[in-house]
Amino acid sequence: MRVCGKNILREVNPKKVRKVLLSSHFSDQELMNKIKNEKLKYMIMDQKTMDAMMPHNQGVIIEMDDYEYASIEDIRGDFIVVLDHLEDPHNFGAIIRTCEARGIKEIIIPKDRGVLVNDTVMKTSAGALNHVHIILVTNLHNTIEKLKDQGYFIYGAEADGVNYQQVNYAKKRVLVIGSEGNGLSRLVKKDCDEIISIPMKGKVNSLNASVASAILIYGIGDEDA
Repeated sequence: MRVCGKNILREVNPKKVRKVLLSSHFSDQELMNKIKNEKLKYMIMDQKTMDAMMPHNQGVIIEMDDYEYASIEDIRGDFIVVLDHLEDPHNFGAIIRTCEARGIKEIIIPKDRGVLVNDTVMKTSAGALNHVHIILVTNLHNTIEKLKDQGYFIYGAEADGVNYQQVNYAKKRVLVIGSEGNGLSRLVKKDCDEIISIPMKGKVNSLNASVASAILIYGIGDEDA
């Protein structure tokens, strides 16, 4: 996997790095010290060549191991976020940042028909991905059933739900966020124990997926995640 940007180099696990490509104009002494102190392999390259490989790279491209997804058996937290076929990597990265800030340690995503961890997700998450486990599953329906068996209460976010501020939330809870265009899929919505929504008072009746997620992640209870 190739990722780029100074923040990623600051946050990345050195053990995952195969090689760092640096622009001939690169002058960040802090990061150069990190590269040398961690004994990372690096190569100096022409900036135009790097731009052709990955635009907006800030003079840094990192060749690293592919992201290692966690398993459903690794779940330890009482608050889990499930993304039901989210498509935009920028939204995914922003949601990871919000979860990390909230103290949520696990996000579940489906293997097919949705965004996976890629360079855009890593860059947008701005290091938060190192502190949140992304769990990749083949079937969301089966996964939700397993979570129910473990005592989790499932809350789905949809426009036709009850005001999220009027709900008494279970201690062990799962928040399911639907895709940008279609919301919750039919079967996943049916699997939810309760559908919640954000009240809208303006003329625009929808929010960006990452914004809506942030409101709900912080709004559905004050207990520790």
